[in-house]
Amino acid sequence: MQNPSADRSETGPTVEELGESGLLARILARLSPAATATVGPGDDAAVLRPRGEVVVTSDTMVEGPDFRRAWHSGFELGWKLAATNLSDVAAMGARPIGLTVSIACPADLPVAYLERLAEGLDAACRTLAPGCGVVGGDLGRAPVLTAAVTALGDLGGRRPVLRSGAHAGDVVAYAGDLGLAGLGLSLLFDRAATTRGEAHGRTLGELWTEHPEALAAQLAPSPPIGLGIEAAKRGATAMMDVSDGLALDAARLGEASGVTIDLDPRRLEAAFGERDGERIPLDAMLSGGEDHGLLTVFPALVRLPAGFSAIGRVRPRSAPLLVGGRPHEPRGWDPYLVRWPGDG
Repeated sequence: MQNPSADRSETGPTVEELGESGLLARILARLSPAATATVGPGDDAAVLRPRGEVVVTSDTMVEGPDFRRAWHSGFELGWKLAATNLSDVAAMGARPIGLTVSIACPADLPVAYLERLAEGLDAACRTLAPGCGVVGGDLGRAPVLTAAVTALGDLGGRRPVLRSGAHAGDVVAYAGDLGLAGLGLSLLFDRAATTRGEAHGRTLGELWTEHPEALAAQLAPSPPIGLGIEAAKRGATAMMDVSDGLALDAARLGEASGVTIDLDPRRLEAAFGERDGERIPLDAMLSGGEDHGLLTVFPALVRLPAGFSAIGRVRPRSAPLLVGGRPHEPRGWDPYLVRWPGDG
């Protein structure tokens, strides 16, 4: 993805000046229809026509602990809101078919920021999950910008792929970026200020120029949505979206399946240790978080689909997590435990 931070214009009317009806009209004008929607935004509720059982997931992002407008353009935030929810649908082996998006914001927020947010939502759906789109939502007022997204997915007659199906002897595989998003966040905290566009000796745009892959992975991730269905068709026994760090989420999958995941550090470093010149330490891969790749388990004799790399094995239950055959503390993101710089 090219740097979408370049367009950070927030001129024009505020939300309070335009009002709900005017704001809604501007947002809807920037959204594409969902392929399965027979009734879209504008009525009391949307109507979708899926082919199979429907999966549902929800996520909330609050300005401060989850994102900062000093770093996120409206487009990037909209993209990330869509991508992080689409990946949860993909991790169930389903095809995303619709999003509902509820936004509450301060009255003095420029309308232009929400217009760009709608464009980011739409672009992410069209790029990552063609046919999916925003089918409804809500607008409200809050002290800080807050967005709640619900994503819907169609299993198309297949069974969902759960966290609880892994068996000893299965192969552990991964698809998507790994460690980049956490590296990007560290760069932002280490080198960028909390006021828009400013940095310690460099602008946010210069950080994009120096570390484009890491910043894109953090601010506007591109998870491999289509590979969720491909994994399900190939007989994946367990799968989950890696949002809180590979180590922590692998431990969760192992606990749900009653097994232990043994991650191979040599395979991890070979497959994910470098991305376009950006060196990614093993610790960043294990505990960075927010990559939203697919941690997937396949039977030992299954040929892995293109895009997946083998990174370990499933062992009989012992420690919560093994790395290279040795017990490893499953560290990762916990919103109730982590305190970021500047939080007070």
